[in-house]
Amino acid sequence: QVQLLESGGGWVQPGGSLRLSCAASGFTFRTAVMSWYRQAPGEARELISAVNPGGGANYADSVKGRFTISRDIAKNTVYLQMNSLKPEDTGVYYCNAAGILYGPYWGQGTQVTVSS
Repeated sequence: QVQLLESGGGWVQPGGSLRLSCAASGFTFRTAVMSWYRQAPGEARELISAVNPGGGANYADSVKGRFTISRDIAKNTVYLQMNSLKPEDTGVYYCNAAGILYGPYWGQGTQVTVSS
């Protein structure tokens, strides 16, 4: 059974930091492209960052230089380090996994709220 369990969300003031985690199971983690999406209130879900099996990463322009995605193969976990958070970073953050022959799979989401 595939599971993607996100954690680490919460409330933070502008300029603060959060680290999201996504623990994966039920598929071959090391071959998956792992991604983080964000859905702000009233808006469509958007791709924030992705990391491929080789470790190459990409980022949405809105988060470049502030967010860092990483993966720990031994722990089957992908992380999103979020620094210098802004109110516009508020939303539900979803973990996504996709391979050549499987997925995409989604986590249940974790809420991030940035406000003063």
